[in-house]
Amino acid sequence: MPEKLNTKTIAQNKKAHHDYFVEESLEAGIELVGTEVKSLRQGRANLKDSWCSVVEGEMLLNGCHISAYEHGNIFNRDPMRVRRLLLHKREINRLFGLVKQQGYSLIPLSLYFKGSRVKVQVGLCRGKKLYDKRADMAKRDAQRDMERALKERNR
Repeated sequence: MPEKLNTKTIAQNKKAHHDYFVEESLEAGIELVGTEVKSLRQGRANLKDSWCSVVEGEMLLNGCHISAYEHGNIFNRDPMRVRRLLLHKREINRLFGLVKQQGYSLIPLSLYFKGSRVKVQVGLCRGKKLYDKRADMAKRDAQRDMERALKERNR
């Protein structure tokens, strides 16, 4: 019987859901050094302007900021360094084909602990136009107004 693994969210890319339609998401491991993991345990990461790219058959995480660990001294690495994502070769090739042919983007959606391992949720995303963003905001406002009206009606 498999045991339940605890998941703890470290960082989320909320801007990704605003700027992109997320068509599909998958979980990937990430290659880190010890002081980066310690910094992540303190919740010091930012995915705001990050993206994924495929270079020579490897998926890389670009633009992710993991702050330096305070007690790490010489073992600290560059906070903005490019990190390798761990996926099967078949998955990388499939995603690379979709990105090249159909104009999708690979955007990290969240960074979290699954047990003792750090995982990244990568989304296969398609960009939103300005009118799509406006439509989403209008839909969200309408939903909020409906909930507010129902709440007042039930009083």
